[in-house]
This record gives sequence, C-alpha cells and structure tokens, in this order.
Amino acid sequence: MSQGKVVVAMSGGVDSSVVAALLQQQGYQVSGMMLRLWSEPGREASNRCCTPESMAIARRVAGQLGIPFYAVNAQESFRNIVVQSFLDGYAAGGTPNPCLACNRQIRWEFLLERALALGADYLATGHYVRLQRQPGQPVRLFEAKDQHKDQSYVLHVLNQAKLKHALFPLGDMTKGKVRQIAADLNLPAATSKESQDLCFLAGQDYRDFLERHQPQLSQPGPITDRAGHKLGEHTGLAHYTIGQRKGLGIPAAQPLYVLAKDTANNTLVVGFEDELGGRSLLTGPVNWLSGAAPQTPFEAEVKIRYSARKAAGWVTPLPDGGAQVDFAQPLRDITPGQAAVFYVNGEVLGGGLIAQPSPQSHPANPLAIAVE
Repeated sequence: MSQGKVVVAMSGGVDSSVVAALLQQQGYQVSGMMLRLWSEPGREASNRCCTPESMAIARRVAGQLGIPFYAVNAQESFRNIVVQSFLDGYAAGGTPNPCLACNRQIRWEFLLERALALGADYLATGHYVRLQRQPGQPVRLFEAKDQHKDQSYVLHVLNQAKLKHALFPLGDMTKGKVRQIAADLNLPAATSKESQDLCFLAGQDYRDFLERHQPQLSQPGPITDRAGHKLGEHTGLAHYTIGQRKGLGIPAAQPLYVLAKDTANNTLVVGFEDELGGRSLLTGPVNWLSGAAPQTPFEAEVKIRYSARKAAGWVTPLPDGGAQVDFAQPLRDITPGQAAVFYVNGEVLGGGLIAQPSPQSHPANPLAIAVE
C-alpha cells in the first residue's frame, strides 16, 4: 500500500539520491525533481547545484530506481531572490547567508508549489534534520543525529504550512551510513564530492563576484577606529568581513580586527579584540516554527552562524516581531545579515536575521595613539 506521493528534490548528490531510494523502499510513490538555477553568463556549467554532470547523475539515479524525473527552470526566480539578496546584504554592510533565502523562497516555495501541483503529498530533501509529528500538534523540527552534518540552522525559515509537507529521511543517519547505503545500492552518486561553496559562485571568490555586480563595494576608502581617527585605507568594503584580522595593513601595538562596515561613508571601522561582538543582539522579524511567538522571555541555546557553536542566552520576543538575545558570555562574531536561531533541547523554536549587535558597554577606544 502506498504511503503517499512524494517529490524528492534531487541534486545529483549522494544525500538526495539515497532519500529517493529509501522512500521508494518505504512504499512511497516517488518522483524526482531538479531545479535549473542561475549562473553568470558563460559560467553555466559551474553552478555546483545543477551542472550538466550533476543533472546527468540525477537522471541516472531516477532511471535506476524507475521513477519519473523532472527538470524545472528556476533561473529567473533564483537570480531575483537569492542572488539579489546576497548583493543587497553586502551593499547594506552585512554578511548575508543566501542559503536562507534559497530555502525559504526557492526550495520551500517555488519547488514545493510545483511538487504539490503534481499531486504530491510531500517534498523530501537530503537535509540532515529530524521532524516530530503528533496528532493535533504543530510539526516540530529538531537537530540531526549527526551533529557534524546538522542543517537545522538553514531550515529555521520553515513554517507549519511547509513542515506538514516536509520529509527528511536522513535525520537519524550519519553521513557514513548514507554513503554506505548508496554504495550497497550501486547508486551513481555514491562517491560524489561535497562542496561548501555558494552554488552560484561557480568556485570563484565571492569578492570577485561582488566586484562585478556591486562595483561600489570595491571602492577604496578610509579605515578608522570607533572614535573616527583615520588609521589607513581599505581596498573596498566587499573585501572585508566582521572579525577579520589579517590583511588590514595597519601596524599597531596590538592586533586590529574589523568591527563594522559603514557603507554610507565607505568606511571600515577597526578596533581591538575586546571590542568585537557583545553580550546581546537584536533580530529582525522572527519566524516561529510553531506559528506563534512565545509570550514571555525564555532561555535557549542560540546559533549566530551556520558553523558556530550554540551559546547560552535569554531570548525576549519584542512587540515589533523581532527578538532581543542576551548571552551568558560575550560573543565575538555577531554579524548583521546572519541569522540567530533559537534551540531548546535540540528543537528549533525559531530565528531571525541579526539586525545589529548591542552597543558596546565600554567607550570608544581611540587607536591613533596605539598605531606605530
């Protein structure tokens, strides 16, 4: 008896290939769907999410499993949403994570809508996360068993309307187990390599991409301390990230770090290590996975980057829909444009984009006297 119809978001990689095979074994009526995403003209063969090779592998997997396979053109939507949010984020002085926009609006809107239009009950992906379903209760999202592969951070953007159609079969598996299943089934993707690069960068440095698409971010300008003393010249704000130490070209008695990027004045602000980050931050609108914001502040573990460790903090929902997070210990790399995601006992409660760290508790530290 069929468990229902499911579309698997395929990429030609080992994870989505194993998802398709497992769901077929479990009695689902499976189809595969792969998105054609945008790449710069002349670099179409290099977008790691949809190269001709990965498309061919996905088709071979579908053929081996005997399931329908669809290729869907999402280039315009991807360019207008994901790539543009990346460019806009840097233009605003932040450090955006385009994977958040991709999961929110491409994979779990654009692709989900097309899966449902085919009559599917579910959209399944190769993300390493776990779901918990109980009758009459909201669907809950938890970290993966394999902490090294956990991808719950980028899925904090989902809501109940999307979670009810979601399947994540790999949440209780390790990556090694997934590769073993692929090898046992002789799937063509069993030995496929992984990449952590942004798919649309086609292996290039993000700064080169920004220089072509946001040339104003590569204009030289002043480097100052918090008090406004000029210490040197930068080569373009796009070339720097919050917390960066190397490459500043300023001799000083102590190491200097990038504290902020003032895009309005094309100024890079630097300071000492103890001036980085802070004990609290503010977010923009929070997506609460249950559908409703908590009525009172609560303790949580908070991740402020995909690869960051969770930090203990106190989350206070705000009337404007955002949240304030106060940490037990200061954090160095609080970066506008990244997301703050809230966890309680491994469950993702919600998250929102970091709008700003709190003002520093210490006065501006003039660096001019420290520069040699």
